[in-house]
Amino acid sequence: MKRVYVNEEWCLGCHLCEYNCAFANSGIADMATALKGKPIYPRIHIEGDDKISYAVSCRHCSDPICVKSCIAGAIYKEDGVVRIDKNKCVGCLTCVLVCPYGSLAPDEDGVMQKCELCMRNSCGEPACVKGCPNRAIVYEER
Repeated sequence: MKRVYVNEEWCLGCHLCEYNCAFANSGIADMATALKGKPIYPRIHIEGDDKISYAVSCRHCSDPICVKSCIAGAIYKEDGVVRIDKNKCVGCLTCVLVCPYGSLAPDEDGVMQKCELCMRNSCGEPACVKGCPNRAIVYEER
């Protein structure tokens, strides 16, 4: 299965992956309308410091602890992709506590969100990969 991988030695820390992710998952056709003057809620996050930066996103684990720990049954795995049913999520944050990668975060409504590889929007491939100017983020099978 293809997954998102990050080559941290190439990451510039520019946060463009975050903006492209937030836009791709906004459901709005124009980036300026979707993001300008608003807080963004990307499903990928840049971490790091002056020396090294890297993108953090869901690893779509083969045996995901977030699925096992979700008290509402909102997190499930489908075709190798770990997904969240936003209608079932109660915002308890248990998944945030158990994820070893820190890849889950609440959206503007307090409902959990995470990378779903842009399978539900029209990108074709993850928007973070398309928007990375230095090709530090790749979508490939390893």
